[in-house]
Amino acid sequence: DHHHDHQHHDHNLRAAYFHVLADALTSLLAIVALVSGKYFGWNWMDPVMGIVGAIIITRWSYGLVKQSAPILLDASIDEKYQTAIKTAIERDADNRISDMHVWRVGANHYAAVISLVTHDPQSTEHYKQLLQEFKQLAHVTVEVNLCAGMPCSTLDSAR
Repeated sequence: DHHHDHQHHDHNLRAAYFHVLADALTSLLAIVALVSGKYFGWNWMDPVMGIVGAIIITRWSYGLVKQSAPILLDASIDEKYQTAIKTAIERDADNRISDMHVWRVGANHYAAVISLVTHDPQSTEHYKQLLQEFKQLAHVTVEVNLCAGMPCSTLDSAR
């Protein structure tokens, strides 16, 4: 099930919007500098307007980079969210997650690749059903391995 949140922030759209605004602003500042230089002899306005434009664009781009960098670096995944996913899988039978990767694929949408071991393997759909409460998980891949030898519940102490 895929839900859309229309109040989310699309960083690509925001970057395109800022780009258009920056082009318009720098054109306007250049016109102001040219007119003031021609009619008032204020030749110093050209470098001043260049610096003003640079400062404004730097502020806009800093905010955009600050918001998008954690997403690009996979640093925005909440540890509690990952722990909750692990708990949901491991509270069913003797399942133990051996490897899990969760990353952002959109605004408030995540993908997960989960490898687990168990004595009682079920279909991958069974494990995806265990995660149905996590509406933000848009894409889930599950790998199920048979736990042979030791009880799967003791794997945590072996790590």
